[in-house]
Amino acid sequence: MLEVQSLCAGYGPVRALDGVSFAAAEGQVTAVLGANGAGKTTLLRTVSRLHQARSGSVRFAGHDLSRLPAERLPALGLSHVPEGRGVITELTVEENLRLGGLGRGSRPTAADLDRVYDLFPPLAERRDAAATTLSGGERQMLVVGRALMAKPTMLLLDEPSLGLAPRVVAQIFDLLRTLVREQGLSVLLVEQNARSALSVADRGVVLNLGRVVADEPAEVLAGDTTLRHAYLGF
Repeated sequence: MLEVQSLCAGYGPVRALDGVSFAAAEGQVTAVLGANGAGKTTLLRTVSRLHQARSGSVRFAGHDLSRLPAERLPALGLSHVPEGRGVITELTVEENLRLGGLGRGSRPTAADLDRVYDLFPPLAERRDAAATTLSGGERQMLVVGRALMAKPTMLLLDEPSLGLAPRVVAQIFDLLRTLVREQGLSVLLVEQNARSALSVADRGVVLNLGRVVADEPAEVLAGDTTLRHAYLGF
């Protein structure tokens, strides 16, 4: 579904991605792992056209993304949830969700909203509340829900567990399992918490200093003690 080939990107003289190649299969969770500074967030930003690649290619569902503006990608089925739980705080929960639905080129319906509220009951209870009043966990639910309003076939998800309580992290990863196993969503997951990511992933790609050092089934990576100690911190 997503094919990244020889991708290079950077910031000034710094090369953040150095010939990255991998594929993320349809209906699976592909985890991108590595230490801080490995190039994980730059990879997602480059795939979603928020950052310009220096060379290489990205193809999604048969489309060459290299010349497309970022705002065209939701209509192709690709939604990006950046790190940081960014919501429009002046708007209500429901208004934030409705904005997400506009990305696919049509007005969101009540059924679209109900689908997200079924996934995230706390958002249904606070649909008329200003987003600024939400907790960190509720904001993470909102940004994921907003991305799902565009009905993506693949979700790019950057550090969803960052700064959240373990209970909320477990809820987020349980939701990913549901979306993938029951609804067929594909996920490219960037995550600092490698242990949690591998527990939900089908495949893992490990980056170090902008290069792929491992690309294996998740269970293989989880069982490779030498690699885990060298690059994943557990």
